[in-house]
Amino acid sequence: MKILKFGGTSVGSAQRIQNLAQIVQNEEPCIVVLSAMAGTTNALVEITELLYKGDNENALIKIEELEQSYFKRIEELYISSEYLAKGVELIQSHFVYIRNFVYKTFTQLQEKAVLAQGELISTAMFHYHLAENKIDSVLLPALNFMRIDKDGEPDNYYIQENIKREISQYPNNKLFITQGYICRNAYGEVDNLHRGGSDYSASLIGVAVSASEVQIWTDIDGFHNNDPRFVENTKAINELSFDEAAELAYFGAKIMHPASVLPCKLSSIPVRLKNTLNPSEEGTLISNKLERKRIKAVAAKDGITAIKIKSGRMLLAYGFLRKVFEVFEIYKTPIDMITTSEVAVSLTIDDTHNLEEIEKELRKFGVVEVDKNQSIICIVGDFISEAAGSAKLVLEALEEIPLRMISYGGSNHNISVLVDQKNKIEALKALNKLFN
Repeated sequence: MKILKFGGTSVGSAQRIQNLAQIVQNEEPCIVVLSAMAGTTNALVEITELLYKGDNENALIKIEELEQSYFKRIEELYISSEYLAKGVELIQSHFVYIRNFVYKTFTQLQEKAVLAQGELISTAMFHYHLAENKIDSVLLPALNFMRIDKDGEPDNYYIQENIKREISQYPNNKLFITQGYICRNAYGEVDNLHRGGSDYSASLIGVAVSASEVQIWTDIDGFHNNDPRFVENTKAINELSFDEAAELAYFGAKIMHPASVLPCKLSSIPVRLKNTLNPSEEGTLISNKLERKRIKAVAAKDGITAIKIKSGRMLLAYGFLRKVFEVFEIYKTPIDMITTSEVAVSLTIDDTHNLEEIEKELRKFGVVEVDKNQSIICIVGDFISEAAGSAKLVLEALEEIPLRMISYGGSNHNISVLVDQKNKIEALKALNKLFN
């Protein structure tokens, strides 16, 4: 069995949904995991924010606008009067449910229930479309099997037992549809998976059913060896290891969330990134196999802040680094890169909500310098094999670019450099010469 996950753009219009129906028809059994239609979750977030503020008038306006956009999609998608009526009834029922919250005290629990409506609508719309075209499918409610525990982590045993029970009720069916992102919490309330959303759902489901492959379908041909928004003639990468893919995803490649495929990595289930607009392409296969290749890909992450703490008196003292890290732990701020010397430690963060407080605490240990508007550029490749020289190639390519920090050795397959954001595109183009 394969798991096929499709994002919001893949169900963003009637034509995209029709194309989707062609992709999912094959001989091998599969579970299709769908996100909400593109733009829906953002609209629902805006509605919940208005409800929190008690701005019911504007909330009702936004609800009406979103509902009308769905009625338009229904008219474009269904041909027969029977399924057009079913589609209208579907949309009306969900938006009656959403409007009910306008007249109640709005809470975080209710917010999760509202946000879940996007996935519930998209999966039902797709299920109806398949039925109208005489394609057998089963709609599996994710809320029947997807659950997180009291710590917000997936309850893997519960998921496995319940999805298998759901599927076993339909022994003659090969095509199943379910929602990504949404779940129930340990108390049975509607919740969501947060990290990686629907990609995470697909990964968890893949492990639960021992899938042969998890496919994540987007609108590009898998991971590219550089950022196509800034660099011309980039190419899709045929194969990546899970660790390499995680590095690229964390440091700027937006095609997937770095934590979303961790369950597949732990269970050695390959993940393939495919393009809904070009389904014949093989895409990028992510597995535990590590292909030895000097330089594979480059990604960049903007909005980085660099912090340097200079203290010749304290740096080498026992416990100094622990005290520095404790400051970031107190303010729940992750660190991306770190380098040290005899008199200073430099590190980077991308969450600056508590920067002022962090800076104040760090001044107790020495002189603090802060540089904003920086970019981390991550270069993924083979930096540990006997075929030495990869790091040298990277630094030679960047010899004209001022480097604020270099991180090398923390990973077997990654060199990261920090540059001023204004130099990012120039650096990406310089590194692209390594692929020619």
